[in-house]
Amino acid sequence: MVRVAPARHAPRHPLRWQGERIDWAGYVFVLPILVPFVLFTLVPIGFGLFVAFTEWSIARPPQWTGLANIQAALNDPQLRQAFGNTLRYCLIIVPSVTLLGLLFALFVNQRWPGYVFARAALFSPYVVSATVVGIVWVWILDTQNGILNQYLGIRIPWLSSTSWSLVGISIASVWWDVGLAFILFLAALQDIDPEVLSAAKIDGAGRLQSLRYITLPLLRPTLSLIITLQSISSLRIYSQVHLMTDGRPAGSSMSVMNYIVDFGIQRFRFGYASAIALMLFALILVVTLVQRRLIRERAT
Repeated sequence: MVRVAPARHAPRHPLRWQGERIDWAGYVFVLPILVPFVLFTLVPIGFGLFVAFTEWSIARPPQWTGLANIQAALNDPQLRQAFGNTLRYCLIIVPSVTLLGLLFALFVNQRWPGYVFARAALFSPYVVSATVVGIVWVWILDTQNGILNQYLGIRIPWLSSTSWSLVGISIASVWWDVGLAFILFLAALQDIDPEVLSAAKIDGAGRLQSLRYITLPLLRPTLSLIITLQSISSLRIYSQVHLMTDGRPAGSSMSVMNYIVDFGIQRFRFGYASAIALMLFALILVVTLVQRRLIRERAT
């Protein structure tokens, strides 16, 4: 009797790409994050990039115009004013938030009297909504009955003057944003090994010397992170301007984001608004790369 050997199935080999094994399980776990990211981030970015080179209003479909929107934006004096205002916001807010956040973090980290209350009070504004911030600071900075003018005994038109409106909004923005810088600096300070500071103290280093030669160099990565985040936030400033002045008076407090919303949402000139958004993205990218390079060079 002849026995027939059972058929042997060919061994299963995992799918390979250019000789490397593909682990599909990892991609499956990433899908819940990847799919929304593609649909709600990459696709809108690509569509906005396309719209920037078209003339599109709500009444007619997009028509390709090439660089016409970019050229019109470069020749727009009001847009140049908005970009100038936005850069001024950045120059005021970023250094102020960084310096105050560092000083407050040093105060709390030293556990001086009142540090528990200060820790809660300094971070609380960051979790307040933009609407509340705008309403509160419009009342504080009111020319006639504002608490700031009443307390200082002066009559500065913080929000109704072309000379002061940008400063008034910057004050509110610093108060709102300093909480994040404070908490990041505090976490970095608490991560420093106390033995390093103790060794410096034994070697005769004072508080200022320890701060300059030990603490600040160790805080450089956190400093770079805070400046980067705050620069992006300041260049994209919108809510405070919209709620407190809406760009008035005479466009003295208008930001680029307010200008984009004005053309895109109110005037339905989607192509022109997308072109301005593209220019703002380029500015944010350049500012971020430059400041990170400067901080890295100082580190070396």
